[in-house]
Amino acid sequence: MKVMVTGAGGMVGSHMVELLHSQGQDIVGTYYKPTTDITELDSAIRMIECDVRYAPSVEKIIVEHRPEQIYHLAAQSYPTVSWDRPYETIDTNANGTIAIFEAVKKVRTVDPSYDPMVVVACSSAEYGETLNQLEGNKVYVQETAQLQPLHPYGVSKVCQDLLSFQYFMNDRIRCIRARIFNSTGTRKVNDVTSDFTKRAILAERSGDYTLKVGNLDTRRAIMDQRDLVSALMLLAEKGKPGDVYNISSEHVYQMRDIVTMIEKQLGHTFNIEVDPKLLRPTDERIIVGDVTKLKRDTGWSQKIPMEQTVADMLDYWRKTL
Repeated sequence: MKVMVTGAGGMVGSHMVELLHSQGQDIVGTYYKPTTDITELDSAIRMIECDVRYAPSVEKIIVEHRPEQIYHLAAQSYPTVSWDRPYETIDTNANGTIAIFEAVKKVRTVDPSYDPMVVVACSSAEYGETLNQLEGNKVYVQETAQLQPLHPYGVSKVCQDLLSFQYFMNDRIRCIRARIFNSTGTRKVNDVTSDFTKRAILAERSGDYTLKVGNLDTRRAIMDQRDLVSALMLLAEKGKPGDVYNISSEHVYQMRDIVTMIEKQLGHTFNIEVDPKLLRPTDERIIVGDVTKLKRDTGWSQKIPMEQTVADMLDYWRKTL
């Protein structure tokens, strides 16, 4: 099967192209300013530099390869960056999505039978203020919740989501809108688990087992990128075209538990130091995506325990630092 993955230079995309390649699929991955070291990928994986903001480049790839599945993961994916670069964020995420669907329409002008499945990586950031308004101890958010994004990144993801829906309704281009919650894994940077595991390996090498932390009582629902990739691929095969699905961990972890897992793997206890710079005035409440629809339609379940994720991330940093 011919498969296209945009954003294959990112954490999730790089793992996805590796998995698809290992399954014998005919892969084309695109990248632009990759956030991972794409030289780690098998050289047999076809990788093409492509800025999705430039529609002719996207069109050229889709017209030439005519993929049967398109995983659109390319994005400006940092909420904090979106405050500083709102034009770029909206341009990349909204117009990049338009470029994908318009390219499919272009192929159909010469081949009306062309009918790919487009899986669009949307985000839990679309829910925004709605997450803060959940009543009482309720932590699970359903796909029917109101979209109230709180930053340009969240707005851009709503744009992707609704653009995809309208292309399905008006042009009958099959698509899945995947609202993705927290994920981590090897090649991830700038999240708690990657920061902790990286600092742990530096401590292992220096012999100084001091770990600076923020609030270790914070709780987060985090899933391994392998479970996320599995969900995306199952949705391409079994998801209802045009529909929206949450992809979220079903397990909530305390940050203190992550440290304990790392200590167990290293066989050494850390000297914990709370760094005031890492403390937030208020902590986000625990939010978990309701994945009832995802499990019902695809049979997906979360399989990778956080202990395995931590062990793999430690091994990754040992090899790459």
